[in-house]
Amino acid sequence: MFAFSETVTPRFFEPVSGGESTRGSVICDLCPHRCKLSGNMTGICKTRSGADGGSLPFYGHISSAAIDPIEKKPLFHYRPGESIFSIGFVGCNLRCPFCQNWRISQSTDAETQTFMPEEIIDKTIALGMKQIAYTYSEPLIHAEYIINCMTLARSRKIANVLVTNGCVNERAAGEIIPLVDAVNIDLKCFSDANYKKVLGGSLPAVKYFIKTASENTHTELTTLIIPDFNDNIQEIDGCIDFIASISVNIPWHISAYYPAYKWNFPPASPEAIISIKERAAQKLLYCYTGNINDNGNNTFCLNCGAVLIERNGYKVKILGLIKKHTDNNTYYCGKCGAKTHIRY
Repeated sequence: MFAFSETVTPRFFEPVSGGESTRGSVICDLCPHRCKLSGNMTGICKTRSGADGGSLPFYGHISSAAIDPIEKKPLFHYRPGESIFSIGFVGCNLRCPFCQNWRISQSTDAETQTFMPEEIIDKTIALGMKQIAYTYSEPLIHAEYIINCMTLARSRKIANVLVTNGCVNERAAGEIIPLVDAVNIDLKCFSDANYKKVLGGSLPAVKYFIKTASENTHTELTTLIIPDFNDNIQEIDGCIDFIASISVNIPWHISAYYPAYKWNFPPASPEAIISIKERAAQKLLYCYTGNINDNGNNTFCLNCGAVLIERNGYKVKILGLIKKHTDNNTYYCGKCGAKTHIRY
């Protein structure tokens, strides 16, 4: 069995070169913040420390664990109708004022239990799950831990699902993405100024992560539509055109904002979400709504129009999908036999 020691070597740290004043300081090169750390100082994410030349005080600290419908990630084109074991962490490298999971993302004070990668993957198998999701708060800031979990999961034929803000540097992206079987990435807006000023992130880093993920693994995107923040035509068209420039086949989940954490803006209206979906559907093949009651989230065969998947919330009916022994990860339309963009 692929085994890990409980003593884990931190990665994505580099020493600060310079005079006596920088002795013992390190740069955390995991994400665009490149926090300069010394002693027990932690970075913006609150989980990565400068102690001992870089340390991981929250390695294996799990704040949340649950069995979810895979559609809740949300993933609509990967293993539809299946359940997934989901684990969450603490901390985040963004500061979204509308965060829905702020109790675990904007603090490290939440109650946690510590599990080594072997324990998490053993638990996944014991629950009868064929896939595990790294989700809830930002998993990428725990890169060393998820790399170890994902490597072990792969060795035991468990699929890895990542739900992330995608805000990391290229080196980390290059090491993590090859271990991922499916990913949902937040495209929070299409303004680098808002990413920096409001969210504390980097749009170019997120765009790079999305493009690289789409070239290497099953990728879906989510945008939370927030009135007076990212719901103007320029922002919406920016998102649409960027996604289309990569692939019109990428599913885009257009989700309605509700007041949370520090923001009390009125919620996005169902009419606004449906209007954005209709606009996006002029260029993208798969557009879905979230956080509203909408019976328009079915998936159809692009060739014959047959309903492949019928959805009512998280209730899913697989109506027209078949597998072929010549293709071990793609569904086909049960009516006309055309290849779909749905994976397993």
